[in-house]
Amino acid sequence: MSEQPADTLRETVRRRYAAAALKVTEDGAACCGPHPAEAEEHFGATLYTADDRDALPAGAVAASLGCGNPTAVAGLHEGEHVLDLGSGGGIDVLLSARRVGPTGKVYGLDMTDEMLRLARANARTASATNVEFLKGAIEAVPLPAGSVDVVISNCVINLSTDKAAVFAETFRVLRPGGRVGVSDVVADDTLTPALRAERGDHAGCLAGALSFTEYREGLEAAGFVDVEIIPTRPVADGMHSAVVHATKPRTGART
Repeated sequence: MSEQPADTLRETVRRRYAAAALKVTEDGAACCGPHPAEAEEHFGATLYTADDRDALPAGAVAASLGCGNPTAVAGLHEGEHVLDLGSGGGIDVLLSARRVGPTGKVYGLDMTDEMLRLARANARTASATNVEFLKGAIEAVPLPAGSVDVVISNCVINLSTDKAAVFAETFRVLRPGGRVGVSDVVADDTLTPALRAERGDHAGCLAGALSFTEYREGLEAAGFVDVEIIPTRPVADGMHSAVVHATKPRTGART
């Protein structure tokens, strides 16, 4: 199997998520994963509590493409600044905004114009004033160093073609002592990249997934400590939705 160039993979991802945003705008339906009809229990809005779903605009819920609920595991506190990598229709940004309150701030970063338009519309519907959606790549975050307390992400890092850059940028924008609370798809260490690709394509959140060891080593190479990767549910044979935690050291941290 020949590998597709990074630019081709990135454009494939962009097109798929642009189409998902447009579909939500048209009829309120969207789902992530390699086979949407079969993936509903592993991807999407059903992974959020009914209370969370009921508190948000229908467009944000319909556009949920993730494999978990990072806002439930990130331990957000009043007044914190949060960055959501690959914010999509804004569901995790809006949930985070409720948790950090009016003294906090939540940034949503996405590369897809259609998703950004949808997210900003959802923020207006929710009357969320402590959120800001930014256009950009998760490999080059358009925020200053040390500007956020928490980085979250929901089934997006696996889509990157340069995960080392994602981890380095995550480390850079976090303040010392800042933390990561991510939901992502992770593969068993026994699965080669070719075997992961057999289970689903890159834009479907499977072919680009890291193994447990690769994920841990990538975060540690970027400077993170206390890395914890906890599988939560299977999404394919040997592949799992997982919660990922990591911390930027308070002292002696690289910037």
